[in-house]
Amino acid sequence: MRDHYDFSKMKGRKNPYIKYLKQPITMRLDRDTVSYFKSMAEETGIPYQNLINLYFRDCALHH
Repeated sequence: MRDHYDFSKMKGRKNPYIKYLKQPITMRLDRDTVSYFKSMAEETGIPYQNLINLYFRDCALHH
């Protein structure tokens, strides 16, 4: 590998996946709620944060 690379001639472009990125937030949830999603995560193999996100998305779509 080179010690130095010249990036000055590179053309930048926006990230085409920006709309798919997730925004980190802090939420305070009941212990029972977190335990429920963690137990579902063990059964399904899907991380519990993803399960919570899927649940919120479904609620938002179906009001």
